[in-house]
This record gives sequence, C-alpha cells and structure tokens, in this order.
Amino acid sequence: MWAVLSLPLACLLAQAWLVPGSTLASHSPEAQAGLETLLTPTAQNKTSQTSERQWAPEEEEEREEDSPWLLAEGQQLSREASNLGFSLLRKISLKHDGNVVFSPLGLAWAMAALTLGARGHSRAQLEDLLLQAWNQTWPVVNQTRPPRLPALFKQLQESLSHNPELGLAQGSFAFIHKDFDIRETFLNLSKRYFDMECVTVDFHNTSQAKRLINHYMNQETQGKLPKLFDEINPDTKLILVDYILFKGKWLIPFDPALTEMDTFYLDKYKVVKVPMMYRSGKFASTFDKKFRCHVLKLPYRGNASMLVVLMERIGDHLTLEDYLTTDLVDTWLRNMKTRKMEVFFPKFKLDQKYKMHELLKQMGVRKIFLPWADLSDLMVTERNLKVSKVLQRATIEVDEEGTEAMAGTLLEITAYYMPPIIRVNRPFLFIIYEETSRTVLFLGRVVDPTLL
Repeated sequence: MWAVLSLPLACLLAQAWLVPGSTLASHSPEAQAGLETLLTPTAQNKTSQTSERQWAPEEEEEREEDSPWLLAEGQQLSREASNLGFSLLRKISLKHDGNVVFSPLGLAWAMAALTLGARGHSRAQLEDLLLQAWNQTWPVVNQTRPPRLPALFKQLQESLSHNPELGLAQGSFAFIHKDFDIRETFLNLSKRYFDMECVTVDFHNTSQAKRLINHYMNQETQGKLPKLFDEINPDTKLILVDYILFKGKWLIPFDPALTEMDTFYLDKYKVVKVPMMYRSGKFASTFDKKFRCHVLKLPYRGNASMLVVLMERIGDHLTLEDYLTTDLVDTWLRNMKTRKMEVFFPKFKLDQKYKMHELLKQMGVRKIFLPWADLSDLMVTERNLKVSKVLQRATIEVDEEGTEAMAGTLLEITAYYMPPIIRVNRPFLFIIYEETSRTVLFLGRVVDPTLL
C-alpha cells in the first residue's frame, strides 16, 4: 500500500479510435478509445467524515449469482448509453457544425468506472446520467454492496466479447503514483468489473512517467497511439486509462477497383473531390417522410452495422439531430426493406477531440467537478478529490474493407421504394451499433470527408 503525500484532484480524459488493419490481437488493439483520470493536489484541505463502506465478497457473489436483473436491465442500459450519445451530439452541435465522431459507450464505460470511487450525490449524479429513465427507481446510495452499474457494464462487455467476429475489445489500466494510498476495495472492484491492470509510476519524474505510460499504450495499440501524453503534471497521483476498440469489416466489401474520385457537396455552393466507393447488391433501407431522410444499413461481420442517415436537402442534418433517440432508430429499423440497389459511399477518416466535462455539467453532472466532490472511495485517507475535466478523442477510418473503430404513426415513417441508386455525396450522419443489444458503439457526422 502506498503512502499519501498530498490531496488529490481528478482529471479525466477519454479517447476512442477506429482504424483499419489486420485482426485484433487479444488485449493488443489497433483501435483506441480510452479514459484517463489524473489526480493532482487541490488548494484546499477540507476533510470528509464519511464512514468507509465495507463490501463483503460473499455478498458480491450472492448478488451476481442471483442476477436475473442483469439480463433485464442490461438491454435498458444499452438504450440509456445510446440516448446519452444522442444527447451529447446535440450539445456538441450547439458549438460545432463540422465533422463529429465519438463513442457513447466509451464515455459511459468511463463514468461507470468512476462510480467505484464515488459516494453520495457525486455517485448518484453519475448514475442518473447513465440511467436517466430509471431515476425514480434506481437506488441513490447503497453503502453495503457494490454499485449495480459496474456489474451491468461487465455483463454487457462479456456479451459483446463473446462475438469474436465483431472485432470489439476493451481494456483498462491504472497508473498509480508510488506514494498514493489507493483503497484496496477500489482496486479489487475495478479489477473484477473492468479487468483493470495496475502499474506503479513515479510521477515526480515526469519524463520517465511519460515514457512509461506512452510505452504501455503504444504496445496496447500496436503503434496506433505511440504518444498519448505530451506533458504530465508532477503532482499527478493516478491515471486511469479505459479504452474501447472496434475494427469492423464489411459483410460484403466494396471493390477497390471500382473506387473513383467524385464530387461531395459541402453545401449549396462548395464542393470537394473524394474517393467514392461503389457496390451493387441488396441493401436494407427506409425513408422517413417526416424528416425527409434516407436511412441506409451497411452491415459488418459479427452482427454489427452502420446506419447512414442522408437528408434529402443539404444542411438539414443539423435539424434531424435534435430528434435522434433510440426510439426513432428502432422505428427506422422496423420499417426497413431489403432491395437491389447501387450505393456510392465516400471513404473518410475523422479525428476529433471534445471537452466532455463542459457538456456533462450541462447534463446535470456537477458534483464531481466541485472541490467538495465525494470521491473518497479512491483513497484510504479522507482527502478532497474532484474531477477537473473530461475529454474524449475519437478517430474513425472507413474504406473498402470496413471500418476500423417517437414510435408510432405520427412520425409517418414508411419503407417506400428508394431510387435504385443512392449517392452519399453530401453531409450525413452515421451510427455504428451492435445488432443484438442495439448498443451504439460510435456516433458522428461527416460534413467534409476530406478533413480530419
């Protein structure tokens, strides 16, 4: 156990990566989505008298063995994480109208991991963020047993990992300063629910710590993320890295020999030239009469798909984002018909970073960012902890082989006959999801496929 030298302040960073390449090796991904939490001293010395929570292992085993709720609530968890993504997309759109890509599941995973170190209202706000539909029935604080969220995410991760063709992997690291007295309970539970690996680091030697962490992450991503950190604060006490990885291959690839440069309309007046892929075959699709958009389904191997949402008129995609929900997506999927058609789809690569802490505050998660945040389950000695920021970086690359990363009649959604040719040659939205759980893995928009 390490000795505490100072009061910590938490800072979180999440990253998501999707890249093309060969088959994913076990725990050696080629695509990266990560969360990192940097703990550094606060300026205040306010102590908390909250009693330590005790969790008996036998109680944990009993809870998970008697767990039909995992199956029932796991499906709802996927919907909540997906709706969180749609809400974040709307927040991003208020300040950013360009290319977008991020992982709702990656951010949700990060927040769930943080609940293991939080108590009281700090933990309750994290749970409310992830389980908005359950606010009235979800327990605010449970001081005798582990939070249910980590168990739900573990069940979801196991369900997704049982499909090797999906090309999805997840991993977690805790880089701990040699003098940081972290709780054994947090270490044990993070290992149990998130399979977190712990590495001791001397953060006072910033250059050595930076090289060590970058070396670990470079290995994990097989060189796709050689430099995670440019700088490290010498007062850092803990860095948590949680990554989710997806490398999907199209069920029926596009033929590279048929890819040609073509026009992509940025708006009514500006165009760019992009490599446009082509494939003729049977595609599932529908048309939403209310929103005037085509919805095209491009399946991956391993029971996952990309939904491409293409508006009839250039520029209307921003309006549609205000109405995106899992219920709307479900309605699109129910109304899809499979037909023979020709599809032109652009190759693109995006690389985006967002200050998620600003968005999370707007969505009601505020306690963890305050000096009196209750993250006392991270340390043996009671100290002030707060989250200073949450960032997410996401990269997606789509080529010929694949991707490497209100219900009811009022909506007037019908599966009418689409034109035999559909050209995705103007701004569009995309949703990458796993079919069985309907979990949204990555979400975004392409406004200019020539820009990162």
